[in-house]
Amino acid sequence: MKILVCVSKAPDTTSKIAFKDGNSSFDEAGVQFIVNPYDEWYALVRAIELKEANGGSVTTITVGGVDHDPIIRKALAIGADAAVRVDKTATDSYDTASEIANYAKSENFDLIICGKETINHNGGVVGGMLAELLDLPYVSLATKLEVSGSESTVSREAGAGIEVVSVDGPLVLSAAKGMAEQRIPNMRGIMAARSKPLQVIAPSNMDSFTSIGQYTLPEEKGDCTYIDAENPSELIRLLNEEAKVL
Repeated sequence: MKILVCVSKAPDTTSKIAFKDGNSSFDEAGVQFIVNPYDEWYALVRAIELKEANGGSVTTITVGGVDHDPIIRKALAIGADAAVRVDKTATDSYDTASEIANYAKSENFDLIICGKETINHNGGVVGGMLAELLDLPYVSLATKLEVSGSESTVSREAGAGIEVVSVDGPLVLSAAKGMAEQRIPNMRGIMAARSKPLQVIAPSNMDSFTSIGQYTLPEEKGDCTYIDAENPSELIRLLNEEAKVL
């Protein structure tokens, strides 16, 4: 089984967020980056589990510069067999999906897995765009994946229940919580990652459709107002007159 896992970097959730160049770009100075958790904990780990059960290989792909190499090496340490990095700073989700599709078209992957979204952009659209560009079936927000031969059985949360989908042949899916459990790289994996292949490929010459105008931080939260439990009328007044939610 030949599996491709899309991997991206994201700021650690404890990082202080700031912008530069007139608030038009993210200031990465002093920021600790990690593998995007949805890519690592669910997409990558489930791919490795399937490889261990059924044989085959797991390749990761990342769109980004050399600064992405440390998080790619971590993915290799967890258990991926090889990695590809498209040497380009993507401008948007379509740019990312297009670069991944250009690589995947000639590689005949049986399965392509993305995390459901990145924790820094929360777009959740790369998987769907990738499936469209490759003309493959797509299942989003998958919480369980079983593979038997060429058939994949995927479970996903849908409304008030669980939807189960069967797909015969290659597909793209986005992985959500429940797909797998986090794995911590051991020393053997970390040492082995140093010698695993990381292929850097040139990007395609596609036009960019998006540019960043400006970033703004959310407004600071105001002070908490405490209301006596015996005075619900005051709570209703504040919600109506100040919060204006009633």
